[in-house]
Amino acid sequence: MAGVPEPHTGWTFITNHARVLAAIADNPNVRIRDIAAHCRLTERAVQRIISDLEQDGYLSHTRDGRTNTYRIEADKVLRHPAEAGLSVAALLSLLVQDETERVAKPAAP
Repeated sequence: MAGVPEPHTGWTFITNHARVLAAIADNPNVRIRDIAAHCRLTERAVQRIISDLEQDGYLSHTRDGRTNTYRIEADKVLRHPAEAGLSVAALLSLLVQDETERVAKPAAP
């Protein structure tokens, strides 16, 4: 397993909650450890974010043995009044790259 990347300093456009949700949208069976590495967060922070998302109905999971399978409520609207009416699906369409595009385009350096 690759090491956890160095944390980012300064502000960013995307919240950690959105990053975690996008990682789950990309792979509904993703492990918390892998989300943490991808999002540059601790596993504990990812657990807390997943708990927040589940508590507010944006996410649910089922357990099969040691594997969690997450389900995103894509029709649920975002919480902030400035995004009133914008669905989770609309947000994720900006954050999650379609698999066909990912294979067709090489990653930027």
